[in-house]
Amino acid sequence: MIEELIQKAKILQSALPYIRKFYGKTFVVKYGGSAMLEESLRESFAKDVLLLRYTGIKVVVVHGGGPQISAALEKFGIKSTFVGGLRKTDQETMHVVEMVLSGDINKDIVALINKHSGEQIYAVGLSGRDGNLIRAKKLNKEEYFREIGLEVPREDIGFVGEVLSVNTHLLQALMDNGYIPVIAPVGVGEDGQAYNINADIVASEVARYTKAEKLLFLTDTEGIKDKDGKTISSLSREEAYRLISEGTIKGGMIPKVKSALRALQEGVGKVHIVDGRIPHSILLEIFTEEGVGTEIVNQRSMD
Repeated sequence: MIEELIQKAKILQSALPYIRKFYGKTFVVKYGGSAMLEESLRESFAKDVLLLRYTGIKVVVVHGGGPQISAALEKFGIKSTFVGGLRKTDQETMHVVEMVLSGDINKDIVALINKHSGEQIYAVGLSGRDGNLIRAKKLNKEEYFREIGLEVPREDIGFVGEVLSVNTHLLQALMDNGYIPVIAPVGVGEDGQAYNINADIVASEVARYTKAEKLLFLTDTEGIKDKDGKTISSLSREEAYRLISEGTIKGGMIPKVKSALRALQEGVGKVHIVDGRIPHSILLEIFTEEGVGTEIVNQRSMD
């Protein structure tokens, strides 16, 4: 029994250098995939986020919700249509998207975190409409599809948006007062129109605007893999661009990685693509040398 307790103490002590290094810094976590759906992983996520906050790390959560949106649309008799991986979003679809993201999912995550929180630290739910948090415009589909190497579709994609700006004053005010902002990826245009925005892009833009120390994507993959299918533990920006050009990074990973690279270029310290199917994956990635995914950095040390 004593040996087990000593081992636990050593594990806690091994996290001390990381806690000291990241105290007072901002982390942005993109929450999605199995970590949002499996109950044990949901509990693990909530506790991990709270532990980060209680150790002095400011945390912003950005969540997705694609499967839940599709299920809700089906209930309303609305067919889900995708164009090049993007959900075609007419006004009727946008209404359901906002209801699911800003309502059901967002409040569920807030309640989950607050269930485990103590005094002084609470999660608070936001969408891009709140306080003009995410100013948006219609996505430039020509630029978007060309950037990921796909043919530009002729059909209109509707109210799919891209981020123009993020209200960092609102986020900082909340974080400075002990709150954990939980953001639904819905933006607002100058005319008040809501836009459906890819959650990976929102997370990257939030990290970029807040100059976050770390941006973490919880995914259903082991990380970025090389051409032989082996997970790469660390990548530089230059190496990541090369893997994209070679076709090793492909499909849905391309916009995620390109968003990550833009965040790095604009001042984010590191980006982590983490296997969210592993319990406590956030803590394992942040507080251990090995990690459970791929980290992308501006320039990789050759030590």
